[in-house]
Amino acid sequence: SRAGGPWLLGLMVRLLLWGSPGAWASYLRRSSSCMPIPHRMALCYDIGYSEMRIPNLLEHETMTEVIQQSSSWLPLLARECHPDARIFLCSLFAPICLDRLIYPCRSLCEAVKRSCAPVMACYGYPWPEILNCNKFPADHELCIAAISMDENASSRRMPRASCKDCELEEASTAREILESLCANDFAVKIRILRKNTTTTISDFDLDPSRVEVLKHGPLLRTEIPSRLQQWLDIDATCAHNIMRGTHAGVFVVSGEVQSDKVVVNKAYAWQKRNRNLHQAVRRWKQHRCPEQAG
Repeated sequence: SRAGGPWLLGLMVRLLLWGSPGAWASYLRRSSSCMPIPHRMALCYDIGYSEMRIPNLLEHETMTEVIQQSSSWLPLLARECHPDARIFLCSLFAPICLDRLIYPCRSLCEAVKRSCAPVMACYGYPWPEILNCNKFPADHELCIAAISMDENASSRRMPRASCKDCELEEASTAREILESLCANDFAVKIRILRKNTTTTISDFDLDPSRVEVLKHGPLLRTEIPSRLQQWLDIDATCAHNIMRGTHAGVFVVSGEVQSDKVVVNKAYAWQKRNRNLHQAVRRWKQHRCPEQAG
């Protein structure tokens, strides 16, 4: 099925059930035309409907302007800050071509803002006034609601901003790896499993039988598995980058403890060809970090 099909079906059902004539008065009425969503509009192409209105709900009057402005939001979607972020943005950049303009519900805006605004703040961008959630209709009015059925139930897996990109490191030399392990609060060899690939944000599990603590720092050894599982739950972007599309993998990760969470700073794939990594882990038990040597 095409992406976005279920939410579009839900919207059509709501349209059929909508029976209050006076409600239309609160929606913007202006001249607009329907145009095909172009391939070049990566944000919304194949979203689940094929035509959009121009001008759109953000006052963009040409397709060139729409494509240019919408592309600036692609990095945010790559951060997977909220599963409904794309639907929310496309409801504004590429409004569905019905006989009336349909805005996103205020609750949808608030849910996306709650998860995505902190990620934007990491890079110095505030939540724009043009997306002020108070501008959008309440849920009892005709509007596009969230796809996520129960945000409270899924909030455990909702990514939160760590303000740090996380990628697999190249195991350059054993010495550099040892220095990195010394510089971080903790270092652990773990196995990560991908639970599913059917949702926008993939779920990841820590294999508790494959946790080898190299350095526990301020953490108790017994709490490390649960703290790392929490990291996998809330930092989906980092876990996604580390896994690189695989379903399971063994990694050496190190990071820091920040109040109620851990943040992974370095991650190395445990593979046969990474001889420097193997050598560093073997030498770790006898290695003395600079502060220890003093």
